[in-house]
Formats: sequence, structure tokens, C-alpha cells
Amino acid sequence: MSKTVWEKLNDSQKDELMQFNKEYIDFLSVSKTERAFVNNSIALVEKAGFKNLSEVTELKPGDKVYSTNKGKNILAFIIGKEPIRNGLNLLGAHIDSPRTDLKQHPLYESNGLVLLDTHYYGGIKKYQWVARPMALVGVVVKKDGTVIDINIGDDDNDPVVGISDLLIHLAADQMSKTGAKVVEGEALDVLVGSIPKKDTEKDPVKAYILDLLKEKYDIEEDDFISSEIEVVPAGKARDYGLDRSMIMGYGHDDKVCAYTSLRAVLDFEGTPDRTACAILVDKEEIGSVGNTGMQSAYFDHVIAKMLAMQNESSLVAFNDTMDNSRMLSSDVSAAFDPLYPEVMETKNASFFGKGICFNKYTGSRGKGGSNDANAEYMAKIRKIMDENDCYFQTCELGKVDVGGGGTIAYIMANKNMDVIDAGIAVQNMHAPCEVVSKADVYEAYRAYIAFLKDMD
Repeated sequence: MSKTVWEKLNDSQKDELMQFNKEYIDFLSVSKTERAFVNNSIALVEKAGFKNLSEVTELKPGDKVYSTNKGKNILAFIIGKEPIRNGLNLLGAHIDSPRTDLKQHPLYESNGLVLLDTHYYGGIKKYQWVARPMALVGVVVKKDGTVIDINIGDDDNDPVVGISDLLIHLAADQMSKTGAKVVEGEALDVLVGSIPKKDTEKDPVKAYILDLLKEKYDIEEDDFISSEIEVVPAGKARDYGLDRSMIMGYGHDDKVCAYTSLRAVLDFEGTPDRTACAILVDKEEIGSVGNTGMQSAYFDHVIAKMLAMQNESSLVAFNDTMDNSRMLSSDVSAAFDPLYPEVMETKNASFFGKGICFNKYTGSRGKGGSNDANAEYMAKIRKIMDENDCYFQTCELGKVDVGGGGTIAYIMANKNMDVIDAGIAVQNMHAPCEVVSKADVYEAYRAYIAFLKDMD
């Protein structure tokens, strides 16, 4: 087998790798939702000297600006020496992850227990989300516009909640079902309480829970109608493996690519020839739809505004910008798992420790729904990686016809820019505890910085 990233590192480089991953673990642990990721990203970009685009009237080479959209998207730019019309070097990733969400009327009592009704989000194996500690994280927006942050379960002093499972002693019928049916979507309800309120006849346990919510958060039951509360695994990301070479955590897909992309822009030294940009978006797990997904016009609107600030307001200038831009669509890939080798074609699989993964195409059933990067662009990427001593691997998402998946790549390629999928290999993808290699995390970060340099 070819060498791994670990084998090329000296002691100093290994220390840098470990420190970078410690910072990622800390960030991931407090950024489980899209809103939290954006809020924590704002803190990072402002600390790095980036200014809100809405407060800027002109753009000069070297300027650092950022923009956010509805609390769920963030763009970070370093203005290049060349006009924006000449194109951007883009790092794009998504910050939403599979989970379950509370419904708008979630709270109910049944046989002395109070539960929260949910609707799962994204592609999950539902049986993986039961019988484990979970947290409630998100926001409640009251009718007067007050936004109340909710986080119950992540602090060590908090209680946790969870979704129950059927005991093995009574599970004969359940165990005969297929994996898709062993736990049904409507059975993913969260147990939150069992103490009844005294002197209350109707739903006394529910009444007690509502009193607790009123006392701590000043919210009423109807306020759930205008809430976004996600049920996510409780607890922090952790070192994984006896050698601490990996990270176990919730939401590596795709926060690991989003964080490394953002850090690549923040840590870029000097002024790039072409404007550098990290674009972090929502809703990829359900098709990149809505006004915070990659299919939103938000990115286009920001670019049009920035062009106008450089005295370029025409449609032709906007089209030139898209035509001349290049992108790494940064999303995770499936790491080879020796417990399940039958789903992989090893010549074209990704492995832990081998560096950033490039997927020339994704999709399924004959590359359906994918962006298939052209050979010329792939050659440029190879050249950049080799010139900057960045370890990389090329891969596919499993054997042909076994499965497949997609990213935001095709959406940006539809704007006529060159795009290729690039990301980090993950085991347990879409499970509550995903695993990545620290070597790949750091090597992807290095590769992203190399890409942001002038490619010509």
C-alpha cells in the first residue's frame, strides 16, 4: 500500500496536526446545528479581522469580508489582486447533518410518560438513533420576535433525553423485520419526563414539563410552532483509537469539510491572486433546497453586490465571474471499512490516513445526479496537490450499483464553473458517531490552502 500522511510527518508537523485537530474537536462539540456553526464561525472570522460585507462600501485587494444568510449560511472572502470578474477560488461545504427534528406540535403524554414527537431529517438508519443519550438543541422564536436559544443535554450538569428501544426479551417480531423497518420513523419520539404535577387531572406529567420550560426559558406550548429544535447526540467529540489517531463525533458530515474550508480561508497568508471564498450552506442532506440551501439565490446575490462594489454591474460581468470560477465541492467520502469490504472496489476506495479524497463523480445508477469533473480540471488539481506536497487519493462511493450519493457540486457546476468533489473519508457516515482520521483532516486543510493560491 502507498504511504500514509503519518509517515511523512516530522515531530513538529505531527504536533501541528494534533493541535489543529484539537481545535476542530472543540469547535465541532459546540456546533451541532447549522445556527450554532454559523454563530461560532462568525466569532472566528471576526477574530481574524473579517468585516461584515453589509458594513463595507468598497472592496480592495487583501480586504477580508463575510456575509451571513438567515443564520444558516456564511460566506468568507479574501479579495484577490485580480478583479472578481476574473473568477473566484471557492471552497464549498454544507453544515447540516442528519438528525431528528421536533414537530410543530411535539409534546404529548401517554401512560404517565411525556414524549416529544419528531420527524427525521436526511438519510439515517433509524435503528442507530435509539437507546443513546441525546440533547435538544436549537431555537424558539416567540411571537414578539424574541429568539430563545435551547441546549438541553450538552452541558455535563444537564439531564439528557433519548429515544427508547424494545427490550430483546420481547423483540422477536421486531428482530424479524428488515433494517429499514426495525424502527419506524413515527417511533423516533423522545422521552423527556415522568413526574406528574400535583393536583392536576389532565396530562399532569405534561403540565409539569411545561412548567419547567416556562421557568427556564419562558416559553409556552404554542411556542413550539415557531421553533427549530434538533435532537442530536449528547456529549463532546472525542479522540478515537488507542493511538488517538482518529476523532469520533456527531456531524463530521459535513462539518469536518466546512471547518477545514473556513480555516483555510482564515489562515491564508497574504493576498491571493484570485478572490478566495469559503461558502458554507444548509439543507444539503435533503437536496440543497430552500432559501438556505445551495440552490438558493443567496450566493448569486452576494456576488452581484460585490461586483457592483468593483463597478461591475452587468449580467455579462456576473456570467464571466461564474465562468471563470473554480470550486472544490468539499464533502465527505466513504472510508474503507475492513468489516464491510464487499461494498467497496478497493482500487477506487478511500482509506484513512491517505489524505484528501477527490471524487471525479458521485451520483448513483450510472453517475445519475452527479457532477462529472472534466479531465483538464482534474489535471490542474493533481498539479496543485503535487506542487504543495499534499497527499490525495481518488475514490468512488462504493461499488457500481451498490449505492451512491450526491453533493452540492452539480449545482455550482450548473453555473458553468469547474467543480470537483473533494473531502475527507468517514466511517459510520450518517450515524450518531462518525469517525475520521486526524491525518486526513489536517491534510485536507493543507490542500484547501494550496487550492486557494493562484492555479495558473
